[in-house]
Amino acid sequence: MIRVCLIGLGRTGKEIAKVLLQQQNLKLVMAVCGKGSNKRGKDLGKILNMRDVGIVIQSSNYLQQQLLKYKPNVAIDFSTPEATIQNAEVLAAMKVRMVVGTTGFNEFQLKKLMHIEKNNKSGIVHAPNITLGVNVLMVLTNLAASILENYDCEIIESHFKQKKDAPSGTAKKIAKEALKGISINNEYIDVHDLDDDAIPIHAIRAGGIIGRHRIIMAGEYDKIEITHESFSRTAFAIGALKAVKFIYDKIGFYEMNDVLDLRHVMTSYLEREAYLRKQRHYHLELDENQRPG
Repeated sequence: MIRVCLIGLGRTGKEIAKVLLQQQNLKLVMAVCGKGSNKRGKDLGKILNMRDVGIVIQSSNYLQQQLLKYKPNVAIDFSTPEATIQNAEVLAAMKVRMVVGTTGFNEFQLKKLMHIEKNNKSGIVHAPNITLGVNVLMVLTNLAASILENYDCEIIESHFKQKKDAPSGTAKKIAKEALKGISINNEYIDVHDLDDDAIPIHAIRAGGIIGRHRIIMAGEYDKIEITHESFSRTAFAIGALKAVKFIYDKIGFYEMNDVLDLRHVMTSYLEREAYLRKQRHYHLELDENQRPG
């Protein structure tokens, strides 16, 4: 049984809590709100609009004491970049693995998170892009950019109007995947030297849009579009649970493509295609040898 701590009880955090409470092999043992939040001291069930579940929400001010009391194996953090860094210091020191779904990190904060994991020999999954679908979209974007050499690429991302970071962390990661694909066509280009703004990103913040990312690659005579849209935050919760099961017994700094093992999927696809191509050639040669002379 994996014991889980949930940090951050916003829209996504609450959905993750609901899904966690239904699991058989994962147990939600503690819930943490931000400093000064009015959720502190309430039963988690009350903010989920359900019966009491026996988990009293505590402030992140008391994170260390709560960890000692409830002994979770993994913490899921959907808070803010500043709070996540503070939480990570405490969690890593106590050898509690971490799934970070928080978005909006700057480069310095992300490097700080990596240093925390390395210095404490802990385990962290950094997953601002936590759904299966959006990770598949990233693979497809990389592949399409490497094939469509001279096409223009732009990204349009849409989220609910209260989302603070714009463009989203996921949109930035998609842009990096496009740049990686572009760099494949030129051995002299290092993806790290490419300008992060080389792929334009248009951010829309409106209404209750959960999340939509659309990539347009346009040439002179045609275009291709790749789109991912989340219909429910349950998609984020399912991704978070996969990440918890992955990081539970690991040390290191990982991303969601490690959790989903998409590299293995792509390798298997290429190996299967190579095998089928070999089989086609074999049967073609067999047919030619059987023809009457």
